[in-house]
Amino acid sequence: MPVPDAAVGGRDDVEVLPAPRPCVHCGAPARHQVAGFPQHLDPEECGTAAGEGRAASPEGATGQAERAPEPAATRSSPNPVTLVPAGRRTRAEDDGPDLIGQAVAAALDAPGGDLEAATAALVRRAIPDAMALLDSTRKGGRYDIVAHLRIPDVPRKQTARGADQIWEARPKWTRPGLPPGAHEVTALDVNGAHLSAPKTHLPIGQLQHSTGSGHDRRRAGVHLITPPVWEHDDRLPNPMGSRDEPGPLWVTEPTLRLLLRLSGPRYGLCDPPEIHESSTSGATENLLEKFRVALKDARDAAIAAGDEVTLEYVKAMYAKFVSTMGESNHNRELYRPDWMHIIRSQALANLWMKAYNAYDAGLTVVRAMGTDELHVIGGWRSVFPEGRGVTEVKVKDVYTVGHEPEA
Repeated sequence: MPVPDAAVGGRDDVEVLPAPRPCVHCGAPARHQVAGFPQHLDPEECGTAAGEGRAASPEGATGQAERAPEPAATRSSPNPVTLVPAGRRTRAEDDGPDLIGQAVAAALDAPGGDLEAATAALVRRAIPDAMALLDSTRKGGRYDIVAHLRIPDVPRKQTARGADQIWEARPKWTRPGLPPGAHEVTALDVNGAHLSAPKTHLPIGQLQHSTGSGHDRRRAGVHLITPPVWEHDDRLPNPMGSRDEPGPLWVTEPTLRLLLRLSGPRYGLCDPPEIHESSTSGATENLLEKFRVALKDARDAAIAAGDEVTLEYVKAMYAKFVSTMGESNHNRELYRPDWMHIIRSQALANLWMKAYNAYDAGLTVVRAMGTDELHVIGGWRSVFPEGRGVTEVKVKDVYTVGHEPEA
């Protein structure tokens, strides 16, 4: 049986294998597994990153153990087969059904299925199709998704049309001022904000209440905190978002982790938040990872092919998946308002970190709004790659503020 490796990067989903097993990426022996999948932790040791199959086990790299023999199929094939679990068996990763491609093809083949009609039909079925894709990507997964839980009162709506008690830390920040002169501002659009956000710590089981100031990084949920004082509003948005009322409030895991990170020695931007009580469960970052990657890969392929039908379909799938996983009558298959708030907050935390990276690189941050809008002054292309990928940004607007003084 694999044993936990608490020393590996501090991640609770990384385990040491008692004997090397083929890496799911390159087929060479690996001594660790992540979320149940054997793989190399260092990309330089993985044959897919090395380019010519020169992966080695971590022990072999240090001379403490000989490298196990590579399977013959891996040595003879330039394109090794990537395996994924399929119940008690395994299957090649490429053998799974292309649910997104099949749905698009069926919509285009339907009577009267022009591009506009096909897109509309696909968007209408985005929620059930997203759930079918989720089920497909979770087969053989290490953790079962518990779709319906008894949720504490905090992340639940207090009335049918009212709000719950969770603060997602949504920013609506504008820099108070700039030096004299004319300044060219670029408004950047962060691509797929809610497509990157499912890569976050999600609670697996029933949320359990606890009191005290401690934070267990192996768990995730919602926390009642008193936020620290923020003294940098003249140049950086408050990581707590646009909040005027002082005092304690309930936040999700990404907001708490962001505050704890910013209070640490690397950043030193604030004091640690004061934690009063929490509702948490054991957690993992990989619960929705295959689902997210399947949507991301379909989006990337659609952009490369100029396929706007698939692009709109995929966008509707991940946007509606996040927005309806809470208390929504549009999705009865998944009832996790805690996940909905956590994923939204992760998108906001990701935007805050982009603002900080711009500031740290010498840019002037002017505005941060919603989940995907960042206004900066300066050479932003040296900080953010431009494009339509989820790791890239697009230019939404370019405008000038201020004016040059008259001669």
